Amino acid sequence: MRFALRRLGFFAVTLWACLTLNFLLPRFMPGSPAIAMMAKYHGRVSGRALQALENAFGVDTHASLIVQYFRYLGDMATGNFGISLTVTGVPVSQVITSAIPWTLGLVGITTVLAFVLGTLIGIVGAWRRGGWLDGVLPPVFVITSSIPFFWIAMMLILLFANQLNWFPPAGAYANTLTPALSWPFISSVVHYALLPAVAILITSIGGWILTMRNTMVTVLAEDYVRMARAKGLAGRRIMLDYAARNAMLPNLSGFAMSLGFVVSGAILVEYVFSYPGVGFMLLQAVQNEDYALMQALFLLITVAVLVAILIADIATALFDPRTRAAA
Repeated sequence: MRFALRRLGFFAVTLWACLTLNFLLPRFMPGSPAIAMMAKYHGRVSGRALQALENAFGVDTHASLIVQYFRYLGDMATGNFGISLTVTGVPVSQVITSAIPWTLGLVGITTVLAFVLGTLIGIVGAWRRGGWLDGVLPPVFVITSSIPFFWIAMMLILLFANQLNWFPPAGAYANTLTPALSWPFISSVVHYALLPAVAILITSIGGWILTMRNTMVTVLAEDYVRMARAKGLAGRRIMLDYAARNAMLPNLSGFAMSLGFVVSGAILVEYVFSYPGVGFMLLQAVQNEDYALMQALFLLITVAVLVAILIADIATALFDPRTRAAA
């Protein structure tokens, strides 16, 4: 209980610090979303109209910084993120809600799949150390892990979209379809998501394989594994119950952070494939100087990462009592 309370206190302090930075950084930048909006009208906006725009975007330059700060905290607590400049006149919360399902469906599923497959392959490679699988894995996945996302994405588009014409090069679904829970729409979404999913999988699975393999090799040298072998236990039981179960614990924090960063999307991959996820939206927000949308997205990413780390810490403490004792 004390361990959980301590972690919750750390979560609260970190969240407050991130909220404060999220408030200060856009205000230290030159310009404002209202001025950016004025550019669309070639600066032909009256003083009252400019002030109305500032209020709509949540930037009150006439109030003191302290007043703005507490007003900002109240807005964040109530989910009032302001009006988006990227999608003119639409609330930021509505814009983010429309993009999150695409990112969770693409990046979320791919991240979980990469972790599961990478962990299993790493376990088998370490257990059969010295075999052909263990000899091939390290050099191959060291190379794939160092290849940029966008390069893999462009090569996949060149080969499978432009040359073979098997998959569409961009988008999330066919323009002729209307979003609905129907088989034509779902199959189109899966068809459009396959290439970006493969690009993410190729460049991310290698890290999980190498990390799990190296940790597993270290655990296999422990005394309790030798004792299990001396007792004549089945090899599969030793591999899974004794070695893999303990070797997986250090990877939980990394996997939790990966799940937290799922909310941020894969910016480069989404940009190359014009996929309407959170990463693509964040890039558009930066290009359009959409401070309200940037603030909301940064806050969403921060909260997601902090929650994921908190859950991973508690899960690690439940699986490994030594963590609670050390804390």
